[in-house]
Amino acid sequence: MGILGMHDAEAIGNEKIDASHAGGYENAPQLELVAVADVEEESLDTFGEAWDIPPDRRYVGHESMLANEDLDVVSVCTPSFLHDRHVIDAAESSADPDVIWCEKPIASQVSAAHEMVETCNQTDTELVVNHSFRFTNKLQQLHHLIQDRNLLGDIRSVSTQYRMELMRNSTHLLDTVLYLLDVQADQVSGYINGQNEAVESLGAKETVDDAGGGGHIVMNDGTFVTVDCTIPRNMSSMTLSFIGTEGKLYLNNDDGEWRYWTLENGEHVEKPLPEIDGAWTWDDDYQESFLNAALHVQNLLLGESENHSPGTEALRSLEIIVAFYLSHYTGSTVDIPLKQPLREITVTSW
Repeated sequence: MGILGMHDAEAIGNEKIDASHAGGYENAPQLELVAVADVEEESLDTFGEAWDIPPDRRYVGHESMLANEDLDVVSVCTPSFLHDRHVIDAAESSADPDVIWCEKPIASQVSAAHEMVETCNQTDTELVVNHSFRFTNKLQQLHHLIQDRNLLGDIRSVSTQYRMELMRNSTHLLDTVLYLLDVQADQVSGYINGQNEAVESLGAKETVDDAGGGGHIVMNDGTFVTVDCTIPRNMSSMTLSFIGTEGKLYLNNDDGEWRYWTLENGEHVEKPLPEIDGAWTWDDDYQESFLNAALHVQNLLLGESENHSPGTEALRSLEIIVAFYLSHYTGSTVDIPLKQPLREITVTSW
């Protein structure tokens, strides 16, 4: 429907917003938005009117929609603690979608995320998780430079900062790091500050577990990563700093500043970032990510692409976030991958 913080609250749901799942479908040439489901009838009708969905294809509850529609794609844009139920129901339904495009984070529980992945594998359904940065051209090019062109050499240290809360926001930050480095976590130490600004800003009727926090992560290749997602939106910037054996990189996605240095004879020399025109911005790159994601869904349906934001990748950031909570409340370092029964820990979030 639209993203609070990027759009006026009055506009969300009442008008067509490109930076949304529906906006992606609207602008993709071979996709058509044909049905919608919601448990709140007022929201359902508001959305249906905004996106020209006829009343007989507005369903109260997802079960009714899945029972009555034959769908190629299903989007799951519900609160994260409902993702597993809704993805699994869609994958196993008579609607028989080939692709499910699920909002981030993948789930609120590691075991639930595993079940989502396994169910989609069993039903031959592509599970695409909306970690939006993966669908931006600049980040894809940066991934190519780091992984294929060895831009920074062996990356040894990464420092990151983003706004609270961990499940709601740091899932983007962590997935970006994991995507660029192509690594997995090994050990996690975390801190939780107990603060949540989303519940108030969303006008939520229930509280959730999600809170600001952070910690450090030792990756399986020895890279040391620090994460700070402790402060409110209006104070924060999405920043990432990478230090490698051949250079260093600074990314600030809120201020639109990307800087790159090569390491020459023991000194860092600033140079233009090769093959990337300008820095990443919310106004351009993020806005375009939903159309890019919808086009990726379209290409998956046509058999012209491989899934580059699968559930297995989204699981990696979720596991780190759950480990932050486990570490804070047990006062210990947590090993990844999580073993049972730790996979059952639930961290609810909007």
